[in-house]
Amino acid sequence: MTRDRSGDEGVTIVVPAYDEEAGIGQVLADLESVLSGTARPWEILVVNDGSNDDTARVAAAAGDGVRVVSHDVNMGYGASIKTGIRRARYDLIAITDADSTYPAEAIPGLLDAMDSVDMAVAARVGDSVQIPWVRRPAKWLLNRLAAYLSGRKIPDLNSGMRCFRKSTVESEYLHLLPNGFSLTTTITLAYHAESRLVRYLPIDYKKRIGSSKIRPLRDTYNFFLLILRTVMYFDPMRIFVPPALLSFFVTLGTLAYDVGWERNVADKSLIWLMITVLLFGMALLGDLIVKRRR
Repeated sequence: MTRDRSGDEGVTIVVPAYDEEAGIGQVLADLESVLSGTARPWEILVVNDGSNDDTARVAAAAGDGVRVVSHDVNMGYGASIKTGIRRARYDLIAITDADSTYPAEAIPGLLDAMDSVDMAVAARVGDSVQIPWVRRPAKWLLNRLAAYLSGRKIPDLNSGMRCFRKSTVESEYLHLLPNGFSLTTTITLAYHAESRLVRYLPIDYKKRIGSSKIRPLRDTYNFFLLILRTVMYFDPMRIFVPPALLSFFVTLGTLAYDVGWERNVADKSLIWLMITVLLFGMALLGDLIVKRRR
């Protein structure tokens, strides 16, 4: 049941959950407590992603402000978010995890920020951030790569707590969003690539309840490929121009050596020249395709 408290804009809180019976009860209780203190209509939509435990039962018993939608089989974190977006009653959507890592009290600040931005993200850069050390190097590297390729400062690339509008995501980005953990990475890059306004609000991040579903090596590799694909989709010149420029300067160097010392243009210089032309050609062709698509 949706709690209607005023004429203010309502919000749907989407909580994807897979085998989270240990933590989801407390998460929902915290969300209800925080949302009850706001002046806007709200609902909490739990997407039970084919859980093998009592996640769905615990969520259904959490209160009349909670609605549960279930997948018959495990379809993935991103698929759960997409189901939540499609089934949300309100245009304003916030997402958070079911493992008690994100602070529910950060939700009102994110909602208030949506008055002036396209997406508000809870960035895990507060005074107390309990991210496992084994994941920090990969997270740092992926954040730096994404910031370089997107041309934007990104304090937290794949935060699982954020707010956005259903109408924008459904009309512009839903077909791009993957079914796995990389959904949040994709939507972050997509918003930055199209110069949408994104605000990052610092939060603390607690140790999760229950076991993590992330596979560090495999998921890091997939995140790396996803960053390249997403930037390629929106701004291919950021992918091709840097190596094209590097190839161009290598070509100049080899040509200078050949002419100055060898008195003859060697095959390697011609090969580097062909690589340079090819890379610049791919950059221009990709940019033309993107602009035509828009």
